[in-house]
Amino acid sequence: MPFRDDEIVIGLACGPDPETGRWRGWCDIRIEPDALRRLGLHPDQPTSKIVGPSPPGWWHAAAERAAGASLRKKPRPLD
Repeated sequence: MPFRDDEIVIGLACGPDPETGRWRGWCDIRIEPDALRRLGLHPDQPTSKIVGPSPPGWWHAAAERAAGASLRKKPRPLD
């Protein structure tokens, strides 16, 4: 991994959703800015900010359908 152990923190949490009561999981990933700069990334880059409108709703729906279809495929048996 390109980060040292002291440069990245991964937090995990789970609990019931207040609206539905279903259990949900969350993760929080934090990386030290200097570690990102070492990779040529930094918060001041124009691409680190939203620079245009979000894709239309149909685009998101098509991506979700495609992702769901790949999850429904039966795995091939190993030889």
